[in-house]
Amino acid sequence: MQITASAISLNVDDVRASATFIKQHFGFQEEMSADGFASLSRQDAGFNLIFLQTGLESFKPSNMRGHRADGLLVVFVVDNIDREYARLQAEGVQITTAIETEPWGERFFQVTDPNGVVLQLVQWMTDSAAYVDASE
Repeated sequence: MQITASAISLNVDDVRASATFIKQHFGFQEEMSADGFASLSRQDAGFNLIFLQTGLESFKPSNMRGHRADGLLVVFVVDNIDREYARLQAEGVQITTAIETEPWGERFFQVTDPNGVVLQLVQWMTDSAAYVDASE
């Protein structure tokens, strides 16, 4: 198998609100859109972020079409977490989870888009391999 592209597709109530948020605050560009659909990309992200209107008839599997994008995190690893934290605060983005550093070296914070999609920014402050459980 050769994977030629990757995407994350999230059902949301207001496609425009999520698309605008990710473009304005995270530098994504809209590649294509239609009624109830927007596909956004960033050259350095490695995947497209797609927002679909909750309940679209074309959504498959059909038993999932009414589900919303909840209970998941969209995570971006960045090279300067403190700069991104300050930038987003200056832009007026409400911080969902304040910046913190886990004992294993993961420094992160979270914001939430207008549809409740949680975006987490992460910077690894040390070699995470040093924290692998010795019992594995």
